[in-house]
Amino acid sequence: MNDHLLNKIARADCADFLAQVADGSVDLAVLDPPYGMSKGAWDSFRDHAEFMRFTRGWIDALLPKIRRGGAVYIFNTPYNCAFILSHLVERGMTFQNWITWDKRDGIASAKSRFVPGQEALLFFTQGPPRVFNADAVRLPYDSTSRIAHAARVGIPKNGRRWFPNPNGKLCGDVWRVSSERHKRKVNGRTPKLAHDTVKPLEMIERIIKASSAPGDAVLDCFVGSGTTALAAKNLGRNFLCCDADAEYAKMAAERLGEFVPPQPENNHDQHQHHQQHQGIPLFAG
Repeated sequence: MNDHLLNKIARADCADFLAQVADGSVDLAVLDPPYGMSKGAWDSFRDHAEFMRFTRGWIDALLPKIRRGGAVYIFNTPYNCAFILSHLVERGMTFQNWITWDKRDGIASAKSRFVPGQEALLFFTQGPPRVFNADAVRLPYDSTSRIAHAARVGIPKNGRRWFPNPNGKLCGDVWRVSSERHKRKVNGRTPKLAHDTVKPLEMIERIIKASSAPGDAVLDCFVGSGTTALAAKNLGRNFLCCDADAEYAKMAAERLGEFVPPQPENNHDQHQHHQQHQGIPLFAG
């Protein structure tokens, strides 16, 4: 149904791309759209009203594509997410979490308010969630000595003994993951990245593990440097991805060379080639 778009990076505007995606065919959407912070021409708007008209437009085009029980994750600033959350509720989506990404982002200055160090991530579903793999995204316990003791003798709790899960604790809604620019520091300096707002691969993989199953279709119509496509491919999911910027679309397609197949027999030639279908340029994944 989406075969001509599946597992390729399209160079296309979000609205044009979504018009070709079949209704009810997307299991999970992971979106890192413009924030209206003037990071580039793609992120610049006259005012917040224009930004929200744009944002409501792509959300309204997206929602019919999500299957019943499918999930939508949207990154943005906390301020913008307050407006986005309201719009999603008005459109009948089911709220699951407001996730705080604690970016561990180093030095910032703000003397008239608290220093910002987070981004927000909204998690909604189309009705009750079809998939949520809580055990797939467990994290290490904070207190290793206490947990080691509990593993031996247990901890009294509600009249029984609690023993820690060997795979770690359940994942909460505050995610402490260093930003890519700080992960890639060289001699204490943060480098200029090829894309200004690239998200950590481990964070996108966490979303995909939690809210999809192998073989599911994962959509990102602001794919940028290709993190969602790479994470989906690494985890054995299909992807439907586009970016309006030709350079970013090409960068995303080339980045799929970092793919590590879940099973050795699934590896295949990563040679990139261009295709045309219905007017949308595609880069093979």
